[in-house]
Amino acid sequence: MQLACVEFARNVLGLSDANTEEINPGVKDLVIHSIPFNKKYQVIKGEGVSMRLGAYDCVLKKGTLAYSIYEKHQEFKDQDKGLISERHRHRFEFNNDYREIFEKNGFVFSGTSPDNFFVEYIELPHDQHPFFIATQAHPEYKSRPTNPHPLFIELFNAAHQYKSIKLTH
Repeated sequence: MQLACVEFARNVLGLSDANTEEINPGVKDLVIHSIPFNKKYQVIKGEGVSMRLGAYDCVLKKGTLAYSIYEKHQEFKDQDKGLISERHRHRFEFNNDYREIFEKNGFVFSGTSPDNFFVEYIELPHDQHPFFIATQAHPEYKSRPTNPHPLFIELFNAAHQYKSIKLTH
């Protein structure tokens, strides 16, 4: 998700130096930055390294690809609230200073923390891309060989559908 945001910032928004603090902390446009200091959001591990670690709730927007995937696979924690829970392990987050300009240019923030502070899921509309979705979470942590995460199932389904369309044209 983080690098997809950097790519969008560079190639759609024209922010040529956009980057993530993890790769180049000295740039002007840090679209991905360290978790802002706030005891509510930070867990300190070792020598002052902040990270979100473990399961966190997320609210998905109705009408998005993310919502439709969780609905199809009945994976909601509370569907009435659009609430899911996914595991995390990261130190960097989307910089909310850029949210408005991203949205004005077609970027979809399809999932956020319940307080709307953290961006959890991003997408491009289906008319711009047949299956463009990314998450800050780690769905591989909840996947098993005989029970893959719904995001992986639907990625494979989309790839198969795309291949079928390409073969018939």
